[in-house]
Amino acid sequence: MKLAQIFYQNRLCVAEVVGEELLPFNFDGYMIEIIQKDQYPDRIENLSIPIQSAAFFPPILNPSKILAIGLNYMDHASEGNVEIPKTPLVFSKFPSSLTAHKQYIRWETSITKKVDYEAELAVIIGKTVKNCPVNYANNYIWGYTCANDVSARDLQFGDGQWVRGKSLDTFCPLGPWVVLKDELESPNSLDIQCRVNGQIMQKSNTDKMIFSVPELVSFLSYHFTLYPGDIILTGTPEGVGAFRKPPFYLKDGDIVEVEIESIGCLSNPTVAKSSD
Repeated sequence: MKLAQIFYQNRLCVAEVVGEELLPFNFDGYMIEIIQKDQYPDRIENLSIPIQSAAFFPPILNPSKILAIGLNYMDHASEGNVEIPKTPLVFSKFPSSLTAHKQYIRWETSITKKVDYEAELAVIIGKTVKNCPVNYANNYIWGYTCANDVSARDLQFGDGQWVRGKSLDTFCPLGPWVVLKDELESPNSLDIQCRVNGQIMQKSNTDKMIFSVPELVSFLSYHFTLYPGDIILTGTPEGVGAFRKPPFYLKDGDIVEVEIESIGCLSNPTVAKSSD
């Protein structure tokens, strides 16, 4: 099952993705409430919305936290000329950074001039979990989606810590929908790529992650209680703009796509606004 969160007839609703159609549930509430209740409402009879005409919201709104993993692909650590982490490198993105499929990634050029893309597999937690061994971690996963860990490199590297450069508004595109875990055989063997204006910038597979999805869920659970709807970004492969020669940064009017095998394609246009 694939589930999306959309805006339809002046309200937010949750819909099942079937082929090229969205079939809304007879339910007034957020996706995160469905996760918490672990129950799926009935569909509204005789109603379908073409995917191409849908107004998407992030599949998860207002999670308790977004946890992200740095340097989790060996090739990405190598291109940055940094040591391979011995344990997961954890940082956070504020929930206010979330934005949806087809919505704009926006920034003020007075704040940042070095905006970068990062294609990532995102994990959605389904049940409250604390101190979970690796072999039980899959029981607490609800589903998977595409994410773009958009990063203001001048802020990230200038601050010496990552939160500000990673958490600007719209800097966490998520979607377009969530694929429930039972439909995805192995999150640790999925092709992943990022394209900017149709040009492939990143191309890899999640089997190249240093720490697998179960290892990440387990590790994080020993440090933070994970709640339904929490989001884990699992790291990005090589090819980011900051480490290209010459460096490549997003500009006004670009189209950024993150595509992950068996999940879908998350697409976002960009707007860089000058306040000068």
